[in-house]
Amino acid sequence: MNRTDRLYGLVEELRAVAPRPRSARWLALRFEVSVRTIERDISALQQTGVPIYAEAGRTGGYCLDRTRTLPPANLTPAEAVAMAFALQGLDGTPFRSAARTALHKLVAAMQDQDASAARELAGRVHLVGRGVQAAPVPRLVADALSARRVLRIGYGDREGAATVREIEPLGYVCGPTHWYLVAWCRLRDAIRAFRTDRIGTVTATAEAVGPRRLDPGDLDIPGRMVTRLTLG
Repeated sequence: MNRTDRLYGLVEELRAVAPRPRSARWLALRFEVSVRTIERDISALQQTGVPIYAEAGRTGGYCLDRTRTLPPANLTPAEAVAMAFALQGLDGTPFRSAARTALHKLVAAMQDQDASAARELAGRVHLVGRGVQAAPVPRLVADALSARRVLRIGYGDREGAATVREIEPLGYVCGPTHWYLVAWCRLRDAIRAFRTDRIGTVTATAEAVGPRRLDPGDLDIPGRMVTRLTLG
């Protein structure tokens, strides 16, 4: 079990027995780690705002205040990523730290499988500034990474030439002025970035996208300018 899964498991274990305590030794046996590791994990959770407190005494241990925690959240991976992107707008404000803590709590309250899918999806969103998108993004384009289907699009390039292409969606890039869908273009047999406001028509095919990956080096953008969206 990795640390992220263990942190989630600790919160759920303490929630299940609250307000009764669990000792560090009991938790260490439960998660097959050392007592010291449990103490570090509890400290990390407390620092992010999870209301865990220690109860002294022979029958004491760690307790969770259920009245101040979220139940398992039914957020979809796409909804979690949308919230992570929205909270990027608070960088540079007095609320940046609170926003990160809130996001961490939401992800910790998600079902484990959904949280893992959300982290994978977030890793496919690359930020180069804050994009300003005047034209609405077609729904099939907005859902491209989650749906994992080959798309057939009508696309107009900067000279106005129109082509029809089948593409395999790989990721998004948020540029200073536009959003781009990065995909494997079967017409060009290469990775291409498609400005979303130039996508005229879009159809989702029945063909599933294969396991092709998008590496930062594929974007042809200096690495220092690109950051990946994270869930905290």
